[in-house]
Amino acid sequence: MYAPRWGILKAVLLVPLSILRAVGGNMPQDSGDVFAALQRCHVVWDSPSADSSGSMPLGNGDVGVNLWVEPNGDLVFYLSKTDAWSENNRLLKLGRIRVSVQPSLFSWGGFCRQELRLLSGEIVVQAGDPRKPALLRVWVDANRPVVWVDVESPEPVHVQAQLEVWRTRDRRLEGRELFSAYGMMESPFPVIEHADTVLETPKDALIWYHRNSTSIYELTLRHQGLQSLIGKLPDPLLHRTFGGMIRGKGLTRTDRHTLRSTSPGKRFSVAVHVLTAQTPTVEEWLHQLQAQAKKVESMARTQARAAHQRWWQSFWRRSWIVVTGSPEAEVVTQGYTLQRFVNACAGRGAYPIKFNGSIFTVDSREPDEQFDADYRRWGGEYWLQNTRLLYWTMLPAGDFDMMRPLFEMYRKALPLARERTKTYFGHEGAYFPETITSWGTYANVNYGCNRENKPVSHIDNPYIRYYYSCNLELLALALDYFLHTGDKRFLNETLLPFADAFVTFYDRHFPRDENGKLLFKPSQALETYPSTINPLPDIAGLQWVLDGLLRLPLGAEGADRRNQWRRLLGQLPPLPMKTEGNATYFVPAREILADPINSENPELYAVFPYRLYGVEKPDLDMARRTYARRVYKGNEGWRQDPIWAALLGLIDEAKAMVSQRFATKHAGSRFPAFWGPNYDWIPDQDHGCGGMIALQAMLMQTSGDRILLFPAWPRDWDVSFRLHAPGKTVVEGELRGGKLRALKVTPANKEKDVTVFEPQ
Repeated sequence: MYAPRWGILKAVLLVPLSILRAVGGNMPQDSGDVFAALQRCHVVWDSPSADSSGSMPLGNGDVGVNLWVEPNGDLVFYLSKTDAWSENNRLLKLGRIRVSVQPSLFSWGGFCRQELRLLSGEIVVQAGDPRKPALLRVWVDANRPVVWVDVESPEPVHVQAQLEVWRTRDRRLEGRELFSAYGMMESPFPVIEHADTVLETPKDALIWYHRNSTSIYELTLRHQGLQSLIGKLPDPLLHRTFGGMIRGKGLTRTDRHTLRSTSPGKRFSVAVHVLTAQTPTVEEWLHQLQAQAKKVESMARTQARAAHQRWWQSFWRRSWIVVTGSPEAEVVTQGYTLQRFVNACAGRGAYPIKFNGSIFTVDSREPDEQFDADYRRWGGEYWLQNTRLLYWTMLPAGDFDMMRPLFEMYRKALPLARERTKTYFGHEGAYFPETITSWGTYANVNYGCNRENKPVSHIDNPYIRYYYSCNLELLALALDYFLHTGDKRFLNETLLPFADAFVTFYDRHFPRDENGKLLFKPSQALETYPSTINPLPDIAGLQWVLDGLLRLPLGAEGADRRNQWRRLLGQLPPLPMKTEGNATYFVPAREILADPINSENPELYAVFPYRLYGVEKPDLDMARRTYARRVYKGNEGWRQDPIWAALLGLIDEAKAMVSQRFATKHAGSRFPAFWGPNYDWIPDQDHGCGGMIALQAMLMQTSGDRILLFPAWPRDWDVSFRLHAPGKTVVEGELRGGKLRALKVTPANKEKDVTVFEPQ
């Protein structure tokens, strides 16, 4: 379903914005109009949920909750944090909290309303008499590590808060459950999850924690031939302690797990303070928790909540896409908005967002996987092929603050990566495997547990044995981040160290052929083709990032770097392609030496993530032929078909796939943006973020200084939008009935770089 070519709205391009303003109705919606549209994306339920599968997500970027109301009127939520890593590198929940109002909310009548209010970052539950309902408001302070549960009742009530823990004893993980400790799945040693500790004191609070008294870190370094790093780099797991404290004015302990109001009242506030820290003793962790709670509670609640609301309003003002015109368009708007919200709820923590559930996993009810909320497929490791999709969404959305945890994790792991490269291959530079622990090693199960008669550099897992192109995509993301933000500190402390490490790795690691060109052998094309010569993702990736690096404003001090980049760019072999008759198209590699073992389309990496081909670029027809001939087709999970369709200007296909993707949630979850499990887990972050990238590309694409608007936009979708482009540029506009009604480009001198296509 190839869409016809577009016509350029030259009249719009030639009319100055001052004239457009003068004729009226020609400036983008103000924030009030946009907020009204986003408010329609709020999620409202008028009945309770049976269990955690009926939960709503909420978070402040680091601390998260999955919240639901049970039929008896209890408000329940799982508590999570982005850095709650166990001794076995599992990302655990902190606990489960139950808040009860007595008499029960539902004893006053059948009315119940639960609303996720996106604009203020809170969940509000109203129940009881609909004329004078009781209200429970839950918000995770956008600026502080605390969850607040506020209770307001027209009549005096008692409030009870209970801590529920399920890690009550040391327990060995076995069978299918070991999948959530992925790196240790074939370990000859038992994988033990240790119990949580609930304290007996104080009288006015509940305090609990999980403390890693053991760690797989040193075991992992020794197993992977990196024992020289022991003592040089800190163990990220040992003595990591995470947990919290529940307390509130007028509440006192009735047992180890329960707080209850001493007398009935109409207003209560329950605070759940959380902390993760690596401390030499439990006492030090407790001291930090108490000090943190005192500081948090020293700010007036009204002041803290106002600042919290300002953060969320600022978040929604900096970017939006509101699509209207049909029921499917409304679904797209809500899916896009909710996925961006879920990203924001977990995107500002100490570690990147987990693709396989983020911090919003709940009790699993999948066939053969009926485990507690700590379970997730693929465990605690990061696959960059999956993780990166979350972060490509953040550039057009202007969510740059949420990108930093990704770059920071890899930046901190660079010393280990350099040492690994020297140890395994005897040359300079650095590389990261496609799959890594949060400190940068292979997962032990991928490296291989049986090392008999194998060199230290041998990787057992054929899916990632020679998979190095992930480093180029990380570098491409870093380049785009700098081009958007102009952050000079990031350039010097992160981007250039990445460039030096990854480019040098490719320069030293691969030989040259008889023509002096790089010969990628042994190599592979993503996970799908495990043995190749000259795979397209590596060649396209190097071409893209080297060209981008050469455009950096480095001045005379960058001469040596530029010389290396130019030399390597000149040594790249051509992108692999094939001609049949008069038709030429890209192929995964120059030579494929083994049968495929996965279902990716490496040949299309010249379209995305390395945007060498696409709308308004040479050989668009060849790229489209490649897309049409792709072997593996799909529109779920990490599959990128809608992204490629949008970047190639295939309007009908992009529209259909984006609509389908945002309408396809996990059948067992109540929340409309909990996708999955697909290939990974619930909620599947790749599924929603792939739809976000595609929708953004349908609406706006950039190429150098050029900004292309509506390059794959359907005529029957109206839209209001605000997106970010390189050069600290913001583009805001409205399209109604296929006509551009308003456009604002900031800074104004970037207007000349905008090309507007006519929707079809």
